[in-house]
Amino acid sequence: MEHFIVSARKYRPQIFEDVVGQQAITNTLENAIKNDHLAQALLFTGPRGVGKTSCARILAKKINEQGSENVTDEDFAFNIFELDAASNNSVDDIRSLTEQVRIPPQTGKYKVYIIDEVHMLSQSAFNAFLKTLEEPPAHAIFILATTEKHKIIPTILSRCQIFDFKRIGVLDAKNYLKIICEKEGITAEDDALHIIAQKADGAMRDALSIFDRVVSFSGKNLTREAVTENLNVLDYDTYFSMTDLLLENKIPDVLNAFNTILGKGFEGHHFINGLASHFRDLLVAKDKATIALLEVGDNAKKKYLQQAVKAPIPFLLQAIDKANDCDLKYRTSKNQRLLTELTLMQIASITFDGEKKKAANYIIPATFFQALSPAKKKIQEPISVPKPVAAIEQIVVETPKPKAPKPVLLNVQRRSSSLSLKSVHEKKVVQKSAVEENFDDHPKEAFNEAKLQKLWKEYVDLLNKKGERSMASIVATDLPKLGDGFKISFTVPNKLMQDQFKRGRPKLLQFLRERLNNYGITIDAILNETVEKKFAYTPLEKFNKLKEKNPLLLKLRQAFELDL
Repeated sequence: MEHFIVSARKYRPQIFEDVVGQQAITNTLENAIKNDHLAQALLFTGPRGVGKTSCARILAKKINEQGSENVTDEDFAFNIFELDAASNNSVDDIRSLTEQVRIPPQTGKYKVYIIDEVHMLSQSAFNAFLKTLEEPPAHAIFILATTEKHKIIPTILSRCQIFDFKRIGVLDAKNYLKIICEKEGITAEDDALHIIAQKADGAMRDALSIFDRVVSFSGKNLTREAVTENLNVLDYDTYFSMTDLLLENKIPDVLNAFNTILGKGFEGHHFINGLASHFRDLLVAKDKATIALLEVGDNAKKKYLQQAVKAPIPFLLQAIDKANDCDLKYRTSKNQRLLTELTLMQIASITFDGEKKKAANYIIPATFFQALSPAKKKIQEPISVPKPVAAIEQIVVETPKPKAPKPVLLNVQRRSSSLSLKSVHEKKVVQKSAVEENFDDHPKEAFNEAKLQKLWKEYVDLLNKKGERSMASIVATDLPKLGDGFKISFTVPNKLMQDQFKRGRPKLLQFLRERLNNYGITIDAILNETVEKKFAYTPLEKFNKLKEKNPLLLKLRQAFELDL
């Protein structure tokens, strides 16, 4: 059997152009060599698997290539010394190194010493290395590499030129994996490579290791399904389908879907974190200016753009807040599954408008779903009793008289429950009749727009006092405009607010008609999604709102040099 070489070794960069995602550092090193401006002590620091050791080896080789065209690559190996500080961290090891430094190279111009994991050196070893590092021989160059710069003593850091390596971006890692797939003759879906790059978490070596593992599992054809199955990660489709259920307020289906996820071996913590990230991506996808922040594949991006249209911004903001709160409480919770289920039920109740919501952690009552259940309806359906009319039923009771039994009619008055679907329907009928009632014989006193807007603000204050803050915030989004024939127009920024306003419109109409003594008033809620935002969320927006009311605040801030 042919010896297998892992991709992390096989495709290890041999020149600076092959290093992924570190263009700023490689360009700096190349220019320093070209201009003979290279420091004698360099420190490469950054996360694992981002190219620190590879850059050190390329640099060591390239230093001696300058002006030595006839020297073979094999000869350069005698000028490069690698020391693993994790296993050679004593004072004696450093003393042995400093003694070797004195000897000039036999071939080439420089001797390069690469000390990997330098933070593992002991305190005494660091002290023994200080003098040599500060004043090395002209032929010696030291390259130190570490993942934990904070563990290196300041006196060492002050003697080195520091290069901070960054995490490799998802797109850079994915593009490099595409190049490897072409060299290896492997066909791979874009989303499959994207998931591998995301799972690597900024480390190219980890991405190549995962790539080898997935190729061993699925062969020469990498699909998104094969990658998610092998890496045991939740697929995008799981979050898309769950979000659809949450937007449709289907709490029973949400709980069943979550149970299926747990049955596949995923933790609730992992799922709720992924769901919060999904909501964040949907929020990003709602604005063309931020779509570039979506780090997903091309196919997944199309799905995000489609679902972002259905998900309103208030829902996404509240859902992210609740998912984040669940994340913070998860570790300390004694019943973690229940905590996650409660969070999902609260998120599924955000867009529900069938009941009056007062609490912040509102959950749709179970009776709502029982009433909608077809099986429940079938059980509760009367078999032989006539259908009631206006909650009054005529029940025939046969008295057991031996001679001439006569049927007796009893009128039984049933009080309808205020929480039943029937009562809700009756309330809607009453509200509708109030709007459509004929007021031809009622007074229609004239009024101006200023008086209308004053009463409009009074109604907002009245709603706040009653605790109906949701309706109050909707009415306060804009001031009404008075048109011909006492027609009032009111602009709302989205469809959800338009629907909620229509439900509260009968009470508003009654208030305005009585106060203005004009029963010919009508109100039309106009949908305009381009309405400028009127709420202040950030400190800067709040300051600008206050500045509009009092311009002297700007002078106060400038005089005292205040921050927001």
